Amino acid sequence: MQEKCNFFTFFISKHLHNSKNSSTFAPKFDKHNIMAKNKHAQVRYRALDRCLREKNKYYYIEDLQKACEDAVYAAYCVHEQVSRRTIFDDINYIESEEGYGADIERVRNGKRVYYRYEDPDFTIEKMPITDEEINQFKETVVMLGRFKGMPHFEWMEDIANKLELAYMHTNEAGSVIGFEQNVDLKGLCHITPIFDAIVNKKVLTLSYQSFKAPKPVSQEVHPYYLKQYNNRWFLFGLTTTPQKQITNFALDRIVTIGYTLTPYIDKPKDLDFDEYFDDVIGVTIPRGVSKEKIVMRFAGDRYPYIKNKPLHSSQHNYDKEMKISIEVIPNKELIALLLSFGSQVEVLEPQSVRDMMREHVKTLNKFYK
Repeated sequence: MQEKCNFFTFFISKHLHNSKNSSTFAPKFDKHNIMAKNKHAQVRYRALDRCLREKNKYYYIEDLQKACEDAVYAAYCVHEQVSRRTIFDDINYIESEEGYGADIERVRNGKRVYYRYEDPDFTIEKMPITDEEINQFKETVVMLGRFKGMPHFEWMEDIANKLELAYMHTNEAGSVIGFEQNVDLKGLCHITPIFDAIVNKKVLTLSYQSFKAPKPVSQEVHPYYLKQYNNRWFLFGLTTTPQKQITNFALDRIVTIGYTLTPYIDKPKDLDFDEYFDDVIGVTIPRGVSKEKIVMRFAGDRYPYIKNKPLHSSQHNYDKEMKISIEVIPNKELIALLLSFGSQVEVLEPQSVRDMMREHVKTLNKFYK
């Protein structure tokens, strides 16, 4: 359920937010023109905000254009040309009382002008939520409330509660609760087309470049499932070359997404993604590796936390020895998790996992001895 909640919280923020934009650059502010809706405006405002508070670089109009174009591409995976007029309108809005009330300097440098905040510590990120934004979220919560009580939509009620907690009971101090979400993660713009492909059974063509690959490769995928782990998103789907198998793809490593007319192969009936990850920590399921019992001893000040927040659903606790055991398939996420505890954990068995930890410790010792 957590993946669904995080996805729809993101999805709603992407697609139900009505942002505002102006339509003219003039000394007199036109509040009617500036209220025009533009789905990319908030992305541009945030990009401009980062540029305007920069202390060590001058941002001329063409620099602001490029920053906004890059931000729109990062958010939506579309190449959109942002005009000078749009930048002037956005700056007008950021300065306006209807917007963020910022004081922006136009500094002449020869024949050119660069832009910056008068107060370099100002940022629109610290501004309280507006009445209009509160009303928009109220409408969203009402819409989501229609799903309450419906079978299989319990998670939708959780989303509505999150929005209500985070935005409908705010004051000038801002939000009163925060949810972990890396909104600047590369590849988030791919979620919507992938979600659409899964629902409508479309075969995708991914241009994909892993961290180890020198250049992107093309891969045809029959998409089945989106999963979030450790603030990254992953697509699980069927690939048919070089062999037929379920493969996962990190969304931040996808370069482009296309569609193909290849007939869609439905998910195998015995493949249940609610159970698919039961035997692993994370998203990697090594082929040909069996589930093992992993036994660990934790330091006295760490053990209570591990006991109260289990590493895995299979966890058993042994209070006297301050040990725990889990039954999982060893993978890279398990090793990364164990390494995150540093000297507060010792893997006792199996020997294979203990050896993996030993090799990492040897490497660390080279760095710090």
